Amino acid sequence: MTNDAEAVPTPSVIDREILQWTDFAAASRELAVRVRESGFHPDVVIAIARGGLLLAGAVSYALGTKNCGSINVEFYTGIDERLPEPVLSAPMLDAPALAGKRVLLVDDVSDSGHTLALVMRLLGETAMEVRTATLYTKPRTVHVPDFTWRETDKWIVFPWSALPPVPGAPDSIAPEALADVTAAEVTA
Repeated sequence: MTNDAEAVPTPSVIDREILQWTDFAAASRELAVRVRESGFHPDVVIAIARGGLLLAGAVSYALGTKNCGSINVEFYTGIDERLPEPVLSAPMLDAPALAGKRVLLVDDVSDSGHTLALVMRLLGETAMEVRTATLYTKPRTVHVPDFTWRETDKWIVFPWSALPPVPGAPDSIAPEALADVTAAEVTA
């Protein structure tokens, strides 16, 4: 006789870190302080959308940098699933307008680093200087940011993407959160 519990395969558990909104507030301020203490004074802050949008806004306010922009890059298709290469998507950033500017490029995480590397190459063609900032950096990244809040090898659950889209959202938008993350964990 077999035990039914033994016959049922257990789902793989993904080691994760859950970032709370209060931690995000403190982290974005800490990153701004690190940028300022380095002596770098960006003329513009560019977010890699979507993950870098909120961080770029918070950092630009903390630095007193009013010029902001974003660039859309698609790479992740699900939890730890990605396209072969990052892909730029519309609307496109007006890169020539960055000629002679000091740019702080911001994203939520430098996981593989391929997205940051792609955008660095693009911005480097016109900007005078480009530095990068992320909340998290993974050990396997090919691009180590100039400024990072924390290093981890865990899957990160960000507060802005922890819950699935609201009812009525297009079916093509897949939830980026782990199925077992609860609203209580996100808002705790």
